[in-house]
Amino acid sequence: MRIALDAMGSDTHPDPEIRAAIEAAQAWDDPLLLVGPEDQLRRKLEGKGSHLTNLQVVHAPQVLSMSDDPVRSARGKAESSMAVGMDLLKSGAASAFVTAGNTGGAMATALFRLGRLRGVKRPALAPTFPVRGGGAVVVDIGANADCRPEFLVQFATMGSTYAQIMYGIARPRVALLSNGEEPGKGNQLVKETFPLLQSLGLDFIGNVEPKEVYAGRADVVVTDGFYGNIFLKTSEAVARYLFEIIRAQIKAGPVTALGGLLARPAFRRVARIMDPSEYGAVPLLGVDGLVFIGHGRSDTKALVSGIRVARQAVELHLLEALREAIPADLDNEPPEAKP
Repeated sequence: MRIALDAMGSDTHPDPEIRAAIEAAQAWDDPLLLVGPEDQLRRKLEGKGSHLTNLQVVHAPQVLSMSDDPVRSARGKAESSMAVGMDLLKSGAASAFVTAGNTGGAMATALFRLGRLRGVKRPALAPTFPVRGGGAVVVDIGANADCRPEFLVQFATMGSTYAQIMYGIARPRVALLSNGEEPGKGNQLVKETFPLLQSLGLDFIGNVEPKEVYAGRADVVVTDGFYGNIFLKTSEAVARYLFEIIRAQIKAGPVTALGGLLARPAFRRVARIMDPSEYGAVPLLGVDGLVFIGHGRSDTKALVSGIRVARQAVELHLLEALREAIPADLDNEPPEAKP
């Protein structure tokens, strides 16, 4: 197993990536491929990780930045750390690729260099939300702002496969995100998708509102990338705001401060559950390779978690399961199509 890590992805690259690569190389014996400008990375590794024989630097002189146009850069920067990392994946020199770089750039680069799995119309991002009783895979959360019903049907299939393989759920409960539980609720896309999911053969439980998602009613929640991204960002903002309010109220007086001190272990457990760095990186389902994308703010912990998830996906043969799950008789659109 060889995991390739984009050394130039995060907002503060390459320092978090270098620390993560060293931790990962120490934790696992398999080769870890650190992709980026060789001279710069070797200088940073000097005296820290240069002794690790399973930590290998792969030269990539260009960087795909957060401000770059995703499609233009994916085509024009053939020697970016993202492009070289996915070429390693394409050639079989890497088993999975992890990046905290530009999400749009990662999707465009994956489409151009890896292509889609046979039969897949659109790849999708599928994070796991912390919910009551465990987690819920939400797909899509931003790769496809405009969707057709057949896209959401494939999102359901890929999300259900991901939940089966990665979380060991024999028959994941699949739901459609909507503004009401009753059939017939939702916008035109939701209304048209509902009967298609009913006939798909998955354990489709119908529509769910966000409150049912967090109540743990579904294992897989299907939505288009526009509303999925809003759902994700709203959830993150509300969680952050609640923590700020609780912290401020605890510090408001001596009695509450004492209570907060006593409750500190519980708060730490809650913070750990809600911490995105525990999940590390989000799978880009539907491309012909295992690609995991982390947040630009990813720190060392998040990147190591991303590497761990990527390793698990390789060990559990996620890509092979996805290939089998999507009907192969559907015509692929050309990989040059703009994501």
